Amino acid sequence: MTWLSWLLVALAVLAFLLVALEDVIHLNKAKSTLFIGTLSWLLLFIFSSRESGLTLEALNENLLEIATLWLFLMAAMTFVAYLNAKGMIANLIYRILPKRIGERSLLLLTAIFAFLFSSLADNITASLVSLTLVLSLQLPPEKTRRFAVMTVFAVNSGGVALITGDVTTLMIFLSGKVAIPDLLMLSLPSLVAVLMLALLLMPGLGGTVTIPHERRQTRRSDRLIAVVFLATILATLTGNVLFGIPPLLTFLFGMSVMFMIGHYVERRSEAEERRVLDYIRVIEYDTLLFFLGILLLVGMLKEIGVLALLTQGYQSLPIWQANYVMGLLSALVDNVPLTAALLKSGIAMERADWLALTYAAGVGGSLLVIGSAAGIIALAKVRVLTFSGYLRYLPVLVLAYSLGFGGAYAMGLLVS
Repeated sequence: MTWLSWLLVALAVLAFLLVALEDVIHLNKAKSTLFIGTLSWLLLFIFSSRESGLTLEALNENLLEIATLWLFLMAAMTFVAYLNAKGMIANLIYRILPKRIGERSLLLLTAIFAFLFSSLADNITASLVSLTLVLSLQLPPEKTRRFAVMTVFAVNSGGVALITGDVTTLMIFLSGKVAIPDLLMLSLPSLVAVLMLALLLMPGLGGTVTIPHERRQTRRSDRLIAVVFLATILATLTGNVLFGIPPLLTFLFGMSVMFMIGHYVERRSEAEERRVLDYIRVIEYDTLLFFLGILLLVGMLKEIGVLALLTQGYQSLPIWQANYVMGLLSALVDNVPLTAALLKSGIAMERADWLALTYAAGVGGSLLVIGSAAGIIALAKVRVLTFSGYLRYLPVLVLAYSLGFGGAYAMGLLVS
């Protein structure tokens, strides 16, 4: 590695440390990651020995991946911001939950809801909806953190068995390493791991939560937009499977339908209230900027070849152990480039190993709050959740992850 590579790696480490110490130094994580992410690419352009055209090509490729995820997140957050402001999500929660429920039962129901919802929708949407549910309960800070940790793990676990639920699962499927029936088998060990984590998080919970069933009055247009949101999720799943339509395109179309409905309603209504289009301005842009900074850093690490070095672990460890470690690494490094590096390396693995890797890549990011989109969203939306606060739950998260990984590998061996 050159001096520039060492400097860029040091900057990446510094960025992760600043995120970890956010609650100590009081520097917003979006500011630090965006600053260091853009600075890293500027240094690449100025001091890299490669032609600037090749660096520009790499940056454009990285920005395309970022834009796809960024715009999708923006569309999903706009939907959720509108439905939450209109009370639609709260009304849904009141329909599902009883008026009084024990905290342990509530934790279990939250875990199952997040798991099932992320199996149908993408992780980003499932995280937004599930965390909105958690925040609406208005629990004490410590219990809110516990519920948020459970939600992040359940969301990542729920999407791992479907190609529409997790990006890395889709990548491994499209590479021909696993088939859809193989992936569906991951649902069982994933669910078992979620239930195990719920049991591990229950000590300390024992009170009863009173959930006020104060349903807000909603307009017909609000209910229609809720239907559009659900239809958009279903269209995203079916359109991608049947016609290969990118999820981003479907969600942007769905958001445009919401805007058209809002325009029609606003023309007929004389009430002074926020226009539908305005909800795109009230979403958490610090989340989006943090996401942008993190992915810029990951793209830089990929460009200087650091991610390619990770595949060398398969030469010194048994494959199942290397896959387990890759899951741990995905808590620090984005799982998409990790998975891409492995797929491009030409490593030969059996079906059981690929299934275990699919689980590891999808769920391993749950071990740290910055390791997945669900964690990043939780870090931004749940104000009482910090990097260090999430880190306290690392032992139980590793235990649940290990159980799920072992189950995924065993299921693969059983059918091989």
